[in-house]
Amino acid sequence: MANSIVAVIGGGPAGLAAASTAASLGTEVVIIEKLGFLGGRPIEENYASLTPHLRSAEEAMGEVIDHARSFPSLSVKLNSKVVSASGDAGNYTLELLTDGQPETLEVGAIIIATGFQHFDPGRETQMYGYYEFDDVIALQDLEAMLKEGRVQRPSNGEEPMRVCFVQCVGSRDRQIGNEYCSKVCCGVASKEAIEVKLAIPGVEVFIFYIDMRMYGYWESQIYWPAQEQHHVQYVKGIITEVLPKNGKLLVRGEDTTMGRPMEVLMDLVVLSVGMEPSVGTREISQILGVAQNKYGFIDAPKGPLDTVATSRPGIFAVGSALGPADLEDCSSSGGFAGARATAFLSSLARA
Repeated sequence: MANSIVAVIGGGPAGLAAASTAASLGTEVVIIEKLGFLGGRPIEENYASLTPHLRSAEEAMGEVIDHARSFPSLSVKLNSKVVSASGDAGNYTLELLTDGQPETLEVGAIIIATGFQHFDPGRETQMYGYYEFDDVIALQDLEAMLKEGRVQRPSNGEEPMRVCFVQCVGSRDRQIGNEYCSKVCCGVASKEAIEVKLAIPGVEVFIFYIDMRMYGYWESQIYWPAQEQHHVQYVKGIITEVLPKNGKLLVRGEDTTMGRPMEVLMDLVVLSVGMEPSVGTREISQILGVAQNKYGFIDAPKGPLDTVATSRPGIFAVGSALGPADLEDCSSSGGFAGARATAFLSSLARA
């Protein structure tokens, strides 16, 4: 007889959407989260606000977490990790370590919501100096500053008066193997640029980009307002090197619109790092025996009309475990997978 429990591995935005949907349909759900709290990347990495509406990340995720916890049929295992699995669709056995103690969980279906990790700028083929120069930071580093309410140069604590973003760091790069667009970086950089302009009177902000890729409504929500209302300067170009000079950072590259070399001095350089499969995504793929695509994300073999099914029946994947995804993707794929898992268990019960 099939088990009627759905296990959701990961308690970030996509996992919470999946768990809440399944629980709202009357299904018993267990969220397995490796950290000591729910909320995923927005909470773990101290996001100030969410793209594109600039709403407080902590406040928004708090509502999502409270909604999930409101279902009596939903339980949460924090500080918990799946270490092995066995069985088949309808009767999976998961071996967990919860607070360091072994535990066994019998479930009927599984939803993988293990998310992404930010690209490590030290692997980039360009000489950006992320680990060499204090004032070269990444999107998530700036996000944490914005949450604290103070944007500053790590080298001296002063407010920067010239800030630039460098796009496509770790994305659209055949040399390192990440040929894909990470989808959210242009939008997040534009959002953060607006926030920097609001935080520091008189600051100049530049975004150096290969192409600007704004999905859905982001064009009107953040791209044009960044330019027209906040005077963020977008420069089509390729940045190849960042060097120290006279207490600032010399940013070298090519202005591709003008077709000429470019050198500009900046106080703070922000690298728009892309998405890669998280360690958890890679590990759980092996543990559960689901196929991965060539980039290491979980494969959805049935194509665009069935975006959450994996290579194994009864196991679904959501959000950025499947590939680069924004929060809307996470919510929609999570909800879809929660409904699919519930329907799957119902079909087994009727069989």
